[in-house]
Amino acid sequence: GAGVGRAGCRVPRPTRLPPGWLPALQLARRGSKAVTRHWKAMHFQRQKLLAVTEYLPPRPAVPPRCLPAPRDRPEEEDGYVRLLRRQVEEAFRSSRMVAVCQYNSMPDEDVVTMRHYLRKHNIEVKFVLNEVVRPVLAQSKYRNLLPLFVCRNILLVSPETRAREMLRVLKGIPQVNLLGACIDDTILSRQGVENFSRLPSLEASQGQTVGALALLPSQTSSLLQRGPSLLTALLDEHIRRLRDTGTPGEPPQEQGTG
Repeated sequence: GAGVGRAGCRVPRPTRLPPGWLPALQLARRGSKAVTRHWKAMHFQRQKLLAVTEYLPPRPAVPPRCLPAPRDRPEEEDGYVRLLRRQVEEAFRSSRMVAVCQYNSMPDEDVVTMRHYLRKHNIEVKFVLNEVVRPVLAQSKYRNLLPLFVCRNILLVSPETRAREMLRVLKGIPQVNLLGACIDDTILSRQGVENFSRLPSLEASQGQTVGALALLPSQTSSLLQRGPSLLTALLDEHIRRLRDTGTPGEPPQEQGTG
């Protein structure tokens, strides 16, 4: 039903809502908070009191600039860190080939397989930390390799120059990327290592060098011996002709008539 208002208009009665029902939009009125604290300048008398009672530390008998500078005690290195650095120094000293590779995460089975195939060619895999290997390289002749140690790296070391075999094994392992190498105290990039792997073996190069060096002396010797041998042949031919015609300086013998 509907009721009658003051102006005679019918006002609809509010419908009863079921229990537990809430409207989708509720209006809540919140009053503003009164600000009771305002900034106020400090009284002049209080400023004078604080200035008079301010604590002044006593001056030292000797100025600090006249005192000797304190010596910084060097931090003692851990024994395990010294051991790791000594192992890195020994690896660089006793290896003719040291390759620096970027190592990405791979399963342990693949790591074991990689070690196995590289060990067949006398190549060892060494996992190193940058904070261990960088101080060692900074004080050695391999300091130009420092830009390569910026992420997780591994070293492939070998007492022989097995660059061709190393590249053949790493070709099937995309998680290990070759960055550079030091072969026979010569720092090479990845392209330099690939060019080095295409070179013939040391024995073949030595044989080619010996052959090239022996060719020039043999040609020179043959040129020097050509004149005397030709002169000897001409003299032998002249003597043979003289023997055929008779002894020189004697008239030919006349044959008597019958």
